[in-house]
Amino acid sequence: MKTITIEGQLRTELGKRATRQLRSQENVPAVIYGGAQEVNFYAPAKAFKPLVYTGEFQLADVKVDGKTYRCILKDLQFDKVSDALIHVDLLELVEDKKVIATLPLKFVGTSAGVKGGGKLVIKMKSLNVKTLPKYLKETIEVDITTLELNENIRVEDVKDPNYEIMNSPRIPIASVVMTRQLKQEEATAEKKK
Repeated sequence: MKTITIEGQLRTELGKRATRQLRSQENVPAVIYGGAQEVNFYAPAKAFKPLVYTGEFQLADVKVDGKTYRCILKDLQFDKVSDALIHVDLLELVEDKKVIATLPLKFVGTSAGVKGGGKLVIKMKSLNVKTLPKYLKETIEVDITTLELNENIRVEDVKDPNYEIMNSPRIPIASVVMTRQLKQEEATAEKKK
C-alpha cells in the first residue's frame, strides 16, 4: 500500500495566536489521535499535498520528535475564502484496535448489460468500513460482469469477511441503464409489430 512520509515538528504553543503564526509561515497545524496519547504537531502545507489531494486511500508515516506514527487521514479543514488547507486530523493505527476508513471502490470486469448496449452508471465511489489496520487496502474490488441491463449492485452485495461495511445495505453502488439509442431501437421494433 502506498505510504507517504510527513516530517513534522511538535507544537509547543497552542491557541489562536500561535496557530495564525504557523499558517502565516505556510505550515499546517495537525493532530494525531487514537493512540496512547494525542500528538499536536505542524508540518509544511506542501508535505500534506500528496495525502490530501488524491482520490486514493493511503497511509501516512508521520515523524515527530524522533517517533514515527502510522496514520490514516481522518478529517480536513479548509479556509472558507482562500480554500487553503488550515488543519489536518490523523488517526493513529493501533494493531488490535478497529478503525473506520473510507476505501475507494474499483469496478472490475465488463458488465453483461453494457455488452448488450446499456450504460454503466457509478453511484458511489467509496465505502466506509470498520476493520483492523492489517486488513486496510487501497481499494475494494467490485465485480460487475454479471450486472444485467436495468439491474443494480448494492452495498449489501459487496462481501469481504474482514470488513464491517458501515453504509446502508440497500444503497445502489452501480447500475446499468438503457441508453437513448437502445430505447429508440426498442420503440422502433414495437412499431413494426
